[in-house]
Formats: sequence, C-alpha cells, structure tokens
Amino acid sequence: MFNIVLVEPEIPQNTGNIVRTCSATGCRLHLVRPLGFETDDKHLKRAGLDYWNEVEIFYYDSFDRVLEKYRGENFYYFTTKGLKTHSEAKFKHGDFLVFGKETRGLPEELLKANRETCLRIPMVNETRSLNLSNSVAIAVYEGLRQLEFKGFKTEGQLHNLKW
Repeated sequence: MFNIVLVEPEIPQNTGNIVRTCSATGCRLHLVRPLGFETDDKHLKRAGLDYWNEVEIFYYDSFDRVLEKYRGENFYYFTTKGLKTHSEAKFKHGDFLVFGKETRGLPEELLKANRETCLRIPMVNETRSLNLSNSVAIAVYEGLRQLEFKGFKTEGQLHNLKW
C-alpha cells in the first residue's frame, strides 16, 4: 500500500500506534535514526500490541539513505508549513508519506527542496500541530479513500443484535 517514513521519531507510543495503523492498512514502515527510544521499549510494544510481526519495518541511518534506495518514487512531506492540503495530493499505491520528529517536524532545507510535495493537514490557526500518530492515520486514510479502499473490508456486521 503506502510507505510511511518517520524521520527521527521521539515518542515510543506514537510509533507503536503507527505500527498498528500500518498493520490495519498494509503499509510498510521506514524508521530513520536516531530514534528517541529503543525498539524493545515496553511502551512502544504495548502501543503496537501484537501487530509488530504483521508489519514490514525498515531502519535507516539517515533520510538520504531512504531517498537513495527509492530514487524515482513519489515522496510527500507532511508539515504545518505545507502550501497544499493533504486532500489535494493525488496518492498512488506505493507512495512515500514522510513525517518528522514530534518536537520539530521535518528539516526546513528538506521542505524548501520539496516545496511542491509538502502537504498540510488543515487545523485552526491556534493549534501548533497534530499528534504524529493521528497525522499518519489521517494521511493514510485519505490515500485509501482516493484509492476507493480497494482490497479493504468496508462493511461490518453486528453480532446477535436483538431489537
């Protein structure tokens, strides 16, 4: 599906929640060091529950390594500084959705070099930013919506419902 890239994530619970989102959506997760936690952190594991084995996770020592490995692929950079909203992008299967660290986001030089693919999730002006794991979920599900949730279970079923 999509490739989620976390550049220097700092909070283990956010990454754990993102692992769970990746499991539910078939996304691959790319983690760029340094990480603000150890991957065996109990809070990280608890937030991701037992989904860790269901997700392809890749580790890199720099974001440049990700760019080198996936040269020619589509990268979208999520930032409060984006000029376009996330819903204006035309996502395709396999796109890379890139998110920065919780405290500072993505580096300014990266955003300036990729201005046309910087996306913003709309918020009221007084809000500094959204939680990282919420932002990932919003972006992934917008992409899935655009792809019409192909291959996804879209109907639920109630059990033993008596009116």
